[in-house]
Order: sequence, then C-alpha cells, then structure tokens
Amino acid sequence: MSAKTNKLVTLGRVSGVYGVKGWVKIHSYTEPRDNIVGFGAWILRRDGQDRTVEVEGGRAHGRGIVAKLRGVEDRDRAAEWVGADIAVERSQLPPCEPGEFYWTDLEGLEVRTAEGEVLGRVDHLLATGSNDVLVLEGDERRMIPFVMGEVIRAVDLESGVIVADWTADF
Repeated sequence: MSAKTNKLVTLGRVSGVYGVKGWVKIHSYTEPRDNIVGFGAWILRRDGQDRTVEVEGGRAHGRGIVAKLRGVEDRDRAAEWVGADIAVERSQLPPCEPGEFYWTDLEGLEVRTAEGEVLGRVDHLLATGSNDVLVLEGDERRMIPFVMGEVIRAVDLESGVIVADWTADF
C-alpha cells in the first residue's frame, strides 16, 4: 500500500455525551453526515495518542449524530472521549467517481500553470458554498477556485500535480 492510502483522514470529532449508557455525540465532517457511523472502527486521536475503537452503532439525532463505542458502557467513560478527533485510514474511504477527489488527496500537491510555472502547494481547502477553494503556500499565499474544466485543467495524483488556468500575478 502506498503512503497516501495509509494516511489517516479526520472524519469528525466527539463533541459530547448522550444519555447514561455510554453513547457519544459526534460532529461529522462526512457528507451525508451519518456516513461516519458506517465505518466499523474509528481511530480516536487526542493529546497525540491514537486508539482504535469499534463502532457498535450510531444514527442521526436532531442536527447531529450519536454513536455507541464497544467497551464504553457509561456516561463517565463516554466523557473521556469528548474532544477526540475521529479518523480512519485513507484506504477505508470508498473510491471517488471520475473527476471527484477527496480533499486529503489534494493537500500537498504542487499547482502549476499550463506553461509549467509553479504557483505553490496545496496547504488546505475551503468550502465557500459556491465552490471549493485551494489555499496554496509558496512564494506567496494564493487562493484558487477548484472548478474543474474552467480553472482546474488537470489533477494528476500519481505525479502530484494540479494544472490550473491561472496566472502567478492574479
């Protein structure tokens, strides 16, 4: 397996406790948000430590998600996980449709113009509502709309390059 597929991807965060039987409230970054409970196990990350836990069940609850973790049987044990990030290995994510990408796969890629001029590396992405935006670090910080075909001409994950119809002085 490549390093990219072994990479941990954060899918959400434990945001609170629910009830007295060890359930936790989840803030999910997945779309749809209840997809997070479909993973059989999570890696909970807090204070530089990782622990793999089995997800016994979960469901949408109001505007959030609640989940039951194996071995967490009461409110006090559940409270120990509040604030922990929820991650899975990249290899556990379902494949993307052609022309779609996980943000985690775009982070770190070099962005170049069609002429080969390097604009920077993708530091992170932002969701703006109308389209996602690549935030580049390099000689200067740049923000480029991630609009396939119009601004983004090509994404080559194997070579680690995104080609953009963009100019360095924009």
